[in-house]
Amino acid sequence: MNTVVAERNNPKESRDDKRQSLERPLKLLTFTTLFPNREEPNHGVFVENRLRHLVCSGKVESVVAAPVPYFPTALRGIAEWGKYARVEHREERHGLVIHHPRYLTIPRFGMTVSPALLAAGTIRFVRKILANGGDFDAIDAHYLYPDGIAALWIGKQIGRPVVITARGSDVNLIPRYRLPRQMIQWAIAEAAGLIAVSTALKDALVDLGAAPERVDVLRNGVDLTLFRPVDRVRARQALGLTRPTLLSVGHLIVRKGHDRVIEALRDLPEFELLIVGEGPERERLTRMIELAGLSDRVRILGSIPHDELPAVYTAADALVLASSREGWANVLLESMACGTPVVASNIWGNPEVVSAPDAGVLTSENTPFGIAEGVRNLFKNLPARAAVRHYAEGFGWEETTEGQLAVFRRVLAQYRSRLASPTTAD
Repeated sequence: MNTVVAERNNPKESRDDKRQSLERPLKLLTFTTLFPNREEPNHGVFVENRLRHLVCSGKVESVVAAPVPYFPTALRGIAEWGKYARVEHREERHGLVIHHPRYLTIPRFGMTVSPALLAAGTIRFVRKILANGGDFDAIDAHYLYPDGIAALWIGKQIGRPVVITARGSDVNLIPRYRLPRQMIQWAIAEAAGLIAVSTALKDALVDLGAAPERVDVLRNGVDLTLFRPVDRVRARQALGLTRPTLLSVGHLIVRKGHDRVIEALRDLPEFELLIVGEGPERERLTRMIELAGLSDRVRILGSIPHDELPAVYTAADALVLASSREGWANVLLESMACGTPVVASNIWGNPEVVSAPDAGVLTSENTPFGIAEGVRNLFKNLPARAAVRHYAEGFGWEETTEGQLAVFRRVLAQYRSRLASPTTAD
């Protein structure tokens, strides 16, 4: 007997089942390669933060599958790749249990096959959960390519709806490649729900074929308890700061634009610059600082644990973000929550974060000249640090958490409705 016939025969029982389903926590499989681990504690921390606040609502439970690359033994001695072998298969962070299944990676040749490899490396883990009595209502996937593609393939094999969150280069860069673009467009059509972290990313999804009404904009928030002003005098003394200080935070890669901020220091002789981050650009940036004769005013601090960043943000007079691409730049809100205003490149997403004078300014152009001009404009009318903090307080996680709950409830209601749509008895 199918679901509809059962409801007709037992209407009270059906209503009770539905009420219990709504009252119990939603069970999610959070699936993403963008998640911290002990080797990379800041990797994808924005995904972890969103999930932590969602779970803390008491209305969601989540099993986290955060696959990491597997490389043949011969390649594990290479530092950049070998670190993944040291990632534990299971770990706990902030009350979340995170599993790290392995998936084969083919360096330099894996872009088009990575969704299939990612799905193949994870499906056995997912089936094991189900075989051992575990269950979940939906898959919560982050990043359209390759993660979203793989999540959809897994979802189709086990019969679960998939919600995909688009976060940046999965929409504004990867679709430039023909085959990934086709797979991304397939994922947009097949996903049960789509989330974008900014209006600009929603517009990009629509350009790729998404119906506007199918995309929910749920911005990232900021942890206002962790990111808050600390003793500024002590923070500056600890870092040995004596001049007005700029701060650039982010992975040391080309698109983060740290080199443009360094160049801007030539036209800002009264300022010093701290750079927080690690990555493949470190050697080039270090050499650039030396050749420019800026070693006395520019320091690269390397990677800093997330819970130690508030002191660095507080110590600075302004954060400078010179990225060429972002989905939603979390460092902007983190800085503002610590009372430090920002100078940000005028790229999509950033105007949604820096939307008032108390937040900071957007640059006229994302060049060393534009950055220097933006810094001077900010310091002509520097907002009070308390006003900057007050602005950031409007970006807590509560609204985003409620938005996620609404999305998953809607998706599950639609999914169950489709399962119940046949009207013929067995």
